Amino acid sequence: MTESPRRTPTGAAVFQPRITSAITEAVLDELAAHGYVRLSMEAVAKRAKVGKSALYRRWPSKQDMVIAVLSEFSVPLADVPDAGSLREDLLATLRAVHDWLTHPRLATILPDLTAEAGRNPALAEAIRTTIGEPRRALGTVTLRRAVERGELPADLDLELALDLLAAPVYWRLHVRHATLEPDYFERLVGHVIRALDAPSAPAHRPHTG
Repeated sequence: MTESPRRTPTGAAVFQPRITSAITEAVLDELAAHGYVRLSMEAVAKRAKVGKSALYRRWPSKQDMVIAVLSEFSVPLADVPDAGSLREDLLATLRAVHDWLTHPRLATILPDLTAEAGRNPALAEAIRTTIGEPRRALGTVTLRRAVERGELPADLDLELALDLLAAPVYWRLHVRHATLEPDYFERLVGHVIRALDAPSAPAHRPHTG
């Protein structure tokens, strides 16, 4: 018995990258313009110039759509390449956190989403598991590299260390609304290294040219 040739998948089985990209941009634009509560599937579809069915084929709800889009956008920004030393890795990590928090659209989206998560436990859990945990996992990779190089103690409290990296930048930008001096990251890295009990990390010396 000869098998009949398989048909090319259609409908929900095929997601055109062009349409997915248009939807992603529309979600980010709608979130930045109107916030999570006022965002609607209808408005996203209209902005992306697609039917609502294109959204529902990809995500079952507004929350799933928003979290998926923000995760795809946010998690890769936490992936810091090995710079070869603890100090340089920490500088790259802090700058990556800064770039994430100050992105033209995310700078508006993240505070709004954080506020809404305080009122919406399901949203808070989705943010934690889909965005927060993957970003922290990438930060853990950076810290473990330093442990393997002998620059950090083997018994390092990874959870506390990750908090020490992200919290100062967030506090400075979104709580104090203060500007960052040109040497802010260098000074912050010095404090973080001391807090992480890393005596083997070389002290920073200004470049003398």
